[in-house]
Amino acid sequence: MAPALTAPPWLTEGLRPRAAPVPWAAVARASVALSAPLAVGTATGRPAYGALVSMGALSGVIGDTADAYRMRVHNIAVPQLFGALGMLLGTLVFGAGWTAVATVTVVALVSGMISSIGAVASVSGLLLLLNAVVGAGLPLPSPWWLPPALLLLGGLVVLALTLLAWPLRVGVPERAVVAGTYRAVADLLEAAGTPEYDGRRRELTRSLNQSYDLLLARRARRHGRSPTLVRLLAQLNAVIPVVEAASAAQLRPPEFGPLAAGYPAAVRALADAVEQNRTGPPPPLGLPVPAGPSTRALVQAIGHAAVVVHEAAPDPYATGDRLGRPAGIEVRARRATRALLLSGASWRYGLRLALCIGLAQVLVSVIAVPRSYWVTLTVTFVMKPDFGSVFSRAVLRALGTAAGLLIAVPVLAEVPHGWWDVPVMAALAALIPALSAKGYAFQTAAITPVILLLSDLLNHQGFRLVPPRLYDSLIGCGIALLVGYLLWPDSWHTRIGDRLADAVQDTASYVSLALATAPGRDEPARARYRRRLYRDLSTVRSEFQRALTEPPPVGTRAEAYWPVVIAVERIVDTTTATRVRIEHGAPVPTAAEVATVTRELTGLAEALRTGGPPPGAEPDALAPDCALARLHHEVRAARSVVAPMARTATPAP
Repeated sequence: MAPALTAPPWLTEGLRPRAAPVPWAAVARASVALSAPLAVGTATGRPAYGALVSMGALSGVIGDTADAYRMRVHNIAVPQLFGALGMLLGTLVFGAGWTAVATVTVVALVSGMISSIGAVASVSGLLLLLNAVVGAGLPLPSPWWLPPALLLLGGLVVLALTLLAWPLRVGVPERAVVAGTYRAVADLLEAAGTPEYDGRRRELTRSLNQSYDLLLARRARRHGRSPTLVRLLAQLNAVIPVVEAASAAQLRPPEFGPLAAGYPAAVRALADAVEQNRTGPPPPLGLPVPAGPSTRALVQAIGHAAVVVHEAAPDPYATGDRLGRPAGIEVRARRATRALLLSGASWRYGLRLALCIGLAQVLVSVIAVPRSYWVTLTVTFVMKPDFGSVFSRAVLRALGTAAGLLIAVPVLAEVPHGWWDVPVMAALAALIPALSAKGYAFQTAAITPVILLLSDLLNHQGFRLVPPRLYDSLIGCGIALLVGYLLWPDSWHTRIGDRLADAVQDTASYVSLALATAPGRDEPARARYRRRLYRDLSTVRSEFQRALTEPPPVGTRAEAYWPVVIAVERIVDTTTATRVRIEHGAPVPTAAEVATVTRELTGLAEALRTGGPPPGAEPDALAPDCALARLHHEVRAARSVVAPMARTATPAP
């Protein structure tokens, strides 16, 4: 009997819906923001105008990803301006032949380069290119300034709906995200001493990244003028020693079992206090009596956090900034511009995107492809570097487009234009935020019928739009795979080994910083380095997860190195735990012991970078009962994972 055919893991992983709650508020906003302009356009006899406003609203709905209201203004407004500029450039070269090809190609170069700056710049670059393609490929209402203005109006509609509750919810999103971090810490304490600990710690890292990104991004503009913001940042800083103490609790001998329930319960009570903005004397915490260095550290850290959380004054206990004040916007803008112009990766991606877009534009200019702008749109979406693997995105977009076309077929074939467009658009728009959280293929399936309906309002082709959309999508995916993937070795020989080697080298530096100083010294510097290292490891983990969605050989190589990522995270955690225990009475390691561990980590980093075996371990370098015995065990475990791979594999991918 022939074995059953199974889909490859890189495909099934992308098609598996992520577990995410339905964002009902975003669903309602999307439904109103995209359908209301169509209602106004129908009532005034200008359905094309309504379609353009809805197109701008679609961009705003996709870009609304922040929690805090001030950040949402930034995340929606800035990309909309770039989108309007792209529409203006595209409109000016509509029907201009090779001038249009050259213009869109240059826009693609700029779009690709600015996408490397950050999340908002990435969305801005995407909308700049997408709207330039639409403007150059569709006949739009005149005069030239009208389409960009209507797009901006659609963005303003989304912004207005987003900010309706701001006066009633000032500070609520910021408090909620900090309280969420406290609850993630409580979950971590609950998992100490159990197999669930590593997964909970990764969830906590994501929560800390989100909280610090939100608060520090705002503080860069409002530092010193917002006591509420300074107080929230103090509350977030106060939970860091609890996180470090949780690492120490994880190192307790197995016979101690999980931590007493009183510790996570106390942290959850602090989370409620943060969310409800309570002040005044902290209530009794009811913590168990400490029984060793780990629990002593935990009681002290939770007690300090309780005082900070309930203190009404903004951070009166901070003698220094634990995590460093962010640079001002002007300084960061200069750094970003310099990095943009001098970065080889930025130029490589910009040229790669420009080549794909230029080829798509040339192809549809010399071959009769109906509504050819869809080919270029497909290339743009597939080639986004921060949306995942180019290969898997191409496959998933083809599948998502096919699913979206199945939804669009009955709509375009049976629904008459006019007032029926309004409820249909309301239903289709509601699917976008609901399905976007599930994955890229699901987002594509939700957006495709919306864009087709809006395009039909501008072109009036009805059901005839459907087959060309599928052909165009397949052509665009083919261009992205051939020109944007196979012809660029750095895309299918991803340097994940180098990224992991850098993380291991930084871990060696952290070990030296954390353990080579006397107790009570350099605590702010260690906190900053540890936070940066955990963020870098989170990025490395995301890079590996992205590589796992690639077909062989990249996917199989990433899978082989995946245990090393986990091992490095455990080394960082163990280093933190060792330092906490030292601060609360555990033996202090000697300089020779610290040097041995750092030397072995440096050798491991070099082995990952070159693909060779790690240097031979020093026999009996550390005694089994020394202060760094547990840390040394974790380092040896990481080396044991790398050694067999070096004997059988080519250099790190």
